[in-house]
Amino acid sequence: MNFKLAEGVTFSETFEGIHLKWIFSCKANSSADDQSDPVLVHDKRSGRSRSHHQENSCFSLIFDREHKKKVCTDYLPYVVEASKEVVREEKHLKLFDGNSEYYGMPGGSSSKQSVNMVHPFKFENLAMDLELKKAIMDDLDRFVRRKEFYKRVGKPWKRGYLLYGPPGTGKSSLIAAMANYLKFVIYDLQLRRMQDSSLRQLLRVIPSKTIIVIEDIDCTGELPRRELYHTMYQGYEDSLKKAIKKPEMSLAALLNFADGLWSCCGDERLIIFTTNHKERLEPALLQPGRMDMHIHMSYLTMEGFKVLAYNYLLVTGNHPLFGEIKGLLEVVNATPAEVAEELMRSEDVDASLQGVVELLKRKKIEAEDAASLRPQAETEEITEKMENGNVLPTN
Repeated sequence: MNFKLAEGVTFSETFEGIHLKWIFSCKANSSADDQSDPVLVHDKRSGRSRSHHQENSCFSLIFDREHKKKVCTDYLPYVVEASKEVVREEKHLKLFDGNSEYYGMPGGSSSKQSVNMVHPFKFENLAMDLELKKAIMDDLDRFVRRKEFYKRVGKPWKRGYLLYGPPGTGKSSLIAAMANYLKFVIYDLQLRRMQDSSLRQLLRVIPSKTIIVIEDIDCTGELPRRELYHTMYQGYEDSLKKAIKKPEMSLAALLNFADGLWSCCGDERLIIFTTNHKERLEPALLQPGRMDMHIHMSYLTMEGFKVLAYNYLLVTGNHPLFGEIKGLLEVVNATPAEVAEELMRSEDVDASLQGVVELLKRKKIEAEDAASLRPQAETEEITEKMENGNVLPTN
């Protein structure tokens, strides 16, 4: 069904003490008084096309003449910004496959590689430190409102983030929360499947207000080497030649993508890298301008656990088991994903929280056992090396 405003609809409001009245009016252009060609409109339901003359429609704003300056300088800009906010809130977020073969090719359509992103995660759902959460939100707010600042200082209007930490600590959830917060679409890139020229093509077609996601950046260069080793092991000569000739993503291309001349294509972009091992990354990638803000996604803290307890069990305030859970979280490394899975096992609050206590106790015992076995394992390794002649015995 299609709807439109009726002729003569009125709306009144007050802005800073000024009474304002809007009136909607429209007039269909006929062939008698308008020489323009009619527009051909296609009806999707009937499959037929029909001619339709364009309409002249407008809103008339009525107010006292004495308030003209105030209306033009304050009220109308306010209406424009408010309308942009409405459109932004109603925007359907998209998730794009940045490696699709359609990009950079004639006739390629972004609709062929995108899906509606319906990830429900928001910042209030994230089980992370409140100060860190606020720092990220403040950084995003500062970025989107500083268009003129970036232009004045001569920098591309983009910002890079590095999310690092153990698996299961919420890196993907944070990306979804950032996209929902800013109403930015997401382009997901798998650099292991790309060549240097592919990055340049992507930068030309990726629109503004976009989050470019490169996950597991430390694993980018590993796949080609594994493929080469596999083909050598199998002994297939043709496959070996193909693996050797296969183009790889170079570090220089990645650096240029993040902070080179080609990164100036487009505005208002975020580039988010994720990794489980920050220490494996090239120092050149970690520099400001490429990864401007480094965000450590840590193991679960008590503050984060309270967020999970509210999200999954609607627990507010304190619970008798919170004290024991807090003590265990101070000595046990548990990810938000592990604890969230335990909270989903039962809808009974007491049973669910008791399950979390048992999980943390098991992890504590496992950590203590691993610590006690570590010196024995190191001793066995040294003994083995001595027997092989790799280590000389010392008195």
